[in-house]
Amino acid sequence: MKKMINFTVGPVQADLDILKIGAEQVPYFRTKEFSDLMFENEKLMKEFSNAPESAKVVFITGSGTASMEASIINTLTEKDKALVINGGSFGARFVEILKIHEIPYDEIRLEVGKALTKEELDKYNPKNYTAFIVNVHETSTGVHYDLDLIHDFCSKNNLFLIVDAISSFLADEIDIKKHNIDIMLTGSQKALACPPGISVMVLSKRAQKRIQEINPKCMYLNLRDALKNAERGQTPFTPAVGTLIQINARLKKIKKSGGAKTEIEKTKKLANYFRNKIKDLPFKLVSESPSNAVTSLYSLSASANDIFLILKDEYNIWVCPNGGDLKEKIFRVGHIGHLTIEDYDTLINALNDLKKRKVI
Repeated sequence: MKKMINFTVGPVQADLDILKIGAEQVPYFRTKEFSDLMFENEKLMKEFSNAPESAKVVFITGSGTASMEASIINTLTEKDKALVINGGSFGARFVEILKIHEIPYDEIRLEVGKALTKEELDKYNPKNYTAFIVNVHETSTGVHYDLDLIHDFCSKNNLFLIVDAISSFLADEIDIKKHNIDIMLTGSQKALACPPGISVMVLSKRAQKRIQEINPKCMYLNLRDALKNAERGQTPFTPAVGTLIQINARLKKIKKSGGAKTEIEKTKKLANYFRNKIKDLPFKLVSESPSNAVTSLYSLSASANDIFLILKDEYNIWVCPNGGDLKEKIFRVGHIGHLTIEDYDTLINALNDLKKRKVI
């Protein structure tokens, strides 16, 4: 395969130290050494999300969707009523999970790129909800929702808060204590910049209590078993051992470099650099409130999917396409992973070349 520069939002580019770990033999994992590594993973995840000491962390071998589903089936029942934000394909995924498991819900449907407002939330206040569910960064459109606004609404209505921060963790500020988040989700292939295969759940004390009280009709995603095994630094079933070792190395590297705040600032700097450099190109920002993780762009003069294909085939650059109704309209440029200003200059030069060639 040709060497590519990867500006997608997952899997993202990893640095060489992480890649080298992936080439090593995978060790046996039912050992004290692996348990100690997992305890360290938990400690650093809690630190970088500002979770309280009472929080617990579960590592699921599965994509982010596995943890999305686990969060629903282990903490909500038909006696609950959820309010879910649906502003794109990942909000729609939460809606589908709620339907499958017959959890009562209402959805707040937002137009592509639109921010969540207090006026919109106030329409649902109060309506006997018990839970609030949000993909805080709707990755399909680039929108980042206001957690301060969501926290105020949930606090006022005493709502159990599930936050999918899969593509937002380490790219945008997230503070579990400040926002009283009950479940936070993220994934190994996003800003953690490791291979896909692990999703991570940070669970509040209130979430742990619900997990102990609910019996999900599922064995693999049973969080009660996951929490029990986590007490000894293990998982119920064979995990993606190599990826968990890579996550450990990546978390320690972030810690050494200044922690979550430094990582977020680096991502923000790359996002702002790219957005400033493309102002003269025939694109328009999709999001009213963009995440640092990705710039989502309307293509004003050409098929967005054609731009994706030409950059891939002729310039050895991956950007992120969209599917469905947005396939021809929107493409996305990520800012997470092992990327540099020089990498963005390469992409910007390619886009300018497309403009000279009258492709865009």
